[in-house]
Amino acid sequence: MIKTLIFDFGDVFINLDKEGAMHQALKLFGLESFPEELIAINSLYEQGLISTPEFIDFYRDNFPELTEEDILDAWNCILKDFPKKRLEFIQKLANEQDYQLILLSNTNDLHIKWIQENIPFYIDFKNCFNKFYLSHEIGLRKPNSDIFTFVLNENNLEANSCLFIDDTKENTDAASKMGFNVWNIDEKSEDIVHLFTLKEELF
Repeated sequence: MIKTLIFDFGDVFINLDKEGAMHQALKLFGLESFPEELIAINSLYEQGLISTPEFIDFYRDNFPELTEEDILDAWNCILKDFPKKRLEFIQKLANEQDYQLILLSNTNDLHIKWIQENIPFYIDFKNCFNKFYLSHEIGLRKPNSDIFTFVLNENNLEANSCLFIDDTKENTDAASKMGFNVWNIDEKSEDIVHLFTLKEELF
């Protein structure tokens, strides 16, 4: 029986433009693909293991022709709109109190600051959750198993009583191996507001 719903943030609640952001970044940096060093730095930043000034300085040092504004624009262009119907969906769940609600997101400091400044109902959204875990604040990131163990231990949960919802298959595969019920949501054809009809067999 599902008692806890664990949600990703990007492409579950807020829409992302992953392909567009990647294209823009490669064009800006003059690259054909992202080298391992950049991927590693981005991962460290997402886990809060380097600070925002250190992150920006790294890109300024490696791409001196770019301004800080260029880097911030490229980094944040992945973030798009947050449909109000999704806020209303999670607010309804919070009011009904039938499930424990947890947000578990690979999110960095710059993206959260952008969201705070551009999504007027961000605080209302955050307040819907019993726990709100962002990777850069807890020093862990999906799909590593330690982040799922952390959530289970912090909340005294059993994996088989949780439903984990994420748009990235690598993340839902990792959770599934640990015993979680999962929904690898297809953001192009599915919407979180239809959870209880699209996944009614789980409930």
